[in-house]
Amino acid sequence: MAAKILANLIVMGSGILVRAVAQAYRKALQNASKNGVAQETIQNAARRGSKVMNEQEARQILGVTEKSTWDEISQRYDVLFERNAKSGSFYLQSKVHRAKECLEALHKDKGQGTS
Repeated sequence: MAAKILANLIVMGSGILVRAVAQAYRKALQNASKNGVAQETIQNAARRGSKVMNEQEARQILGVTEKSTWDEISQRYDVLFERNAKSGSFYLQSKVHRAKECLEALHKDKGQGTS
């Protein structure tokens, strides 16, 4: 008998909690739309998603200078990419790859070519 009462209390309590959370969420959405927070959040997310690596950041990641040849950049990329593949840092490996792509595009634009 006590177990049945306890089970009913748990079911009723969880129902009340779910309704309260849903109501609070709806109210938060209403407040956000009134203040323009929702639109600002979407705009900020779009800006962050379209951020492109610049040349200085790419050179810093790969540890090369402006005078470095494409062969030096390529060798540095290979070393860093393999190191991060072994240590398991996918984030750093991705940054190294993006840095190479950035510098590769710059070298092609300058007519220096890549091998």
